[in-house]
Amino acid sequence: MGDELSIGDARAIVLWAQGLVPGVLSLRASQAPRSSFARRTTAVDAALRRLGAVQLDTVSVLARSHELVQYARLGAVGREAVETAYWGAGRDAAHPDEASTFEYWSHAASILPVEEWPLFAFRRRAYKRRGFHWHKVPTKAIDAVRGALRDDGPLTTSGLGGAKKSSEWWDWSDSKVAVEWLLLLGEVVCVRRIGWRRVYDLAERAIPEEHRTPAAGAATWGEDDGVPGPSDDDCLRALLLRSVRACGVGTVTDVIDVHRLASRAVPRGRVEALLGELIDDGHVARVWVEGWASPAYAATGGLAALAAGETSGRSRTTLLSPFDSLVWHRGRTSRLFDFDYTMELYLPQHQRVHGYFTMPVLHRGRLVARVDPKREKDVLHARQVTFERGRGGGIPAAAVTGTAAALREAASWVGSRTVAVDRVVPDSARAALESALAR
Repeated sequence: MGDELSIGDARAIVLWAQGLVPGVLSLRASQAPRSSFARRTTAVDAALRRLGAVQLDTVSVLARSHELVQYARLGAVGREAVETAYWGAGRDAAHPDEASTFEYWSHAASILPVEEWPLFAFRRRAYKRRGFHWHKVPTKAIDAVRGALRDDGPLTTSGLGGAKKSSEWWDWSDSKVAVEWLLLLGEVVCVRRIGWRRVYDLAERAIPEEHRTPAAGAATWGEDDGVPGPSDDDCLRALLLRSVRACGVGTVTDVIDVHRLASRAVPRGRVEALLGELIDDGHVARVWVEGWASPAYAATGGLAALAAGETSGRSRTTLLSPFDSLVWHRGRTSRLFDFDYTMELYLPQHQRVHGYFTMPVLHRGRLVARVDPKREKDVLHARQVTFERGRGGGIPAAAVTGTAAALREAASWVGSRTVAVDRVVPDSARAALESALAR
């Protein structure tokens, strides 16, 4: 039947797996401001590899989400350290074998460890069989993009002739459609950015050879549909194991969601069969979590860490991006934390309940509040702070002090001198929050 876990133990394993228990990563948040640049960059790189994927998004509140994810775990490591770890290698054609990351469609558009490059061959094959993605692919432009990258790459879309036909965001130029299509197929890769602009290069030049060719004894490496890489099942099996490790504990739906593995091309039953093989191999265990209707999967390393007491440390007290992998699956967030979370930034203002960019507050292993922040000059405004009620219906004192601590640290991180609270829900908690902020 499998191990039985209390919901508290499940949360502990998840927070440990996600690098949110101090001491799990090589750098504690309290050490970040005085650590060397090299140590901070190394810590960011290690955190990315622990998570397996960091989602990218254009919205920037306090910072872009890919930086917020690292801040939540490592504290104020600095944007330069984050972006150097993500995009600092593979700088140009003179450095073809240095890339340590790449961008691809995973949970969404994500930054991924370069060693996962061969594992997405299954997805590149699916795109090739499908024949197109959002736009009809212009054949002539594809040949032109290939030639430009071969002769002059790496290039941004500006170097390829521009990204748009008109001012509409969706009206891509033929060269933009072509280069993105080649990226989906794996002929082209993005291993760095300039500002927020992708820099494209040929995969044969940008991806280290060790990730483009089979390891010794890799009998299942092939070129199905003209896409080289491990077999689809080998890709999926490896990504599922990484997903279980990143989840810590998760249902099949949670595990699939890490890299959005299930589709018409990859039926859910196939995924479950491959998870069964990982159980048989001893890498994954089937477990039952208190209050969950479905069985869950846990990496054996996480269960061992629980048994050894390595998951028992208090979690970071911090604000979380809506795109943080701890909370990006809303059903899982509800099951784990009894915290119903909806991202409201795409809703019209009059439909928002908690605010534009509501960031959950993590404190002592629980999600205790949500904050809608905005920085204005040297003031960090908490436009709305919404507290979760305790079992008796009141607001726990720890939730107030934890939220105040998270706000003060965030203000210091972004260079704000003060925190101003505009609205508190319930308003009865305002005085306690303001008192905690003043201490």
